[in-house]
Amino acid sequence: MAMSWDPFRDLDRLAASMIDSSRGPRMMPIDLHRDGDHYVLSADLPGVDPGSIDIDVDGQLMTIRAERTLRNDENVRWLVHERPSGSFLRQLTLGEGIDTSGISAHYDNGVLSVIIPVSERAKPRKVEVRSAADDVVTPEVTSSGS
Repeated sequence: MAMSWDPFRDLDRLAASMIDSSRGPRMMPIDLHRDGDHYVLSADLPGVDPGSIDIDVDGQLMTIRAERTLRNDENVRWLVHERPSGSFLRQLTLGEGIDTSGISAHYDNGVLSVIIPVSERAKPRKVEVRSAADDVVTPEVTSSGS
């Protein structure tokens, strides 16, 4: 297999290895959108064991953790090793109006999808407008037969 030498790529890799050593957790790229009465968070986690994914909600803070383990064969000699391994972490502050008890998640084809429902009190609603005439109670007129 022929590999071309790109000095800029090698400099980028060197800088990244000096700055981002495997000591701390890595960020995971996400997309977040609202779809009707819930939010959908999609996080790219290819190659992650679904059993290593951990989602915690503490008050308004949601923490997502995952682990991608590196293949550890003694006879392997890496030619190129660009895919990150180790711990991944993302924390999000959930705003008011989220139903934290209804959060659900599933992992499929390397993408973690987290469904975050909007609470009933935060959903749009109609407010009835009444007029002053609606509030005025008119006394009943009764006729006496005397």
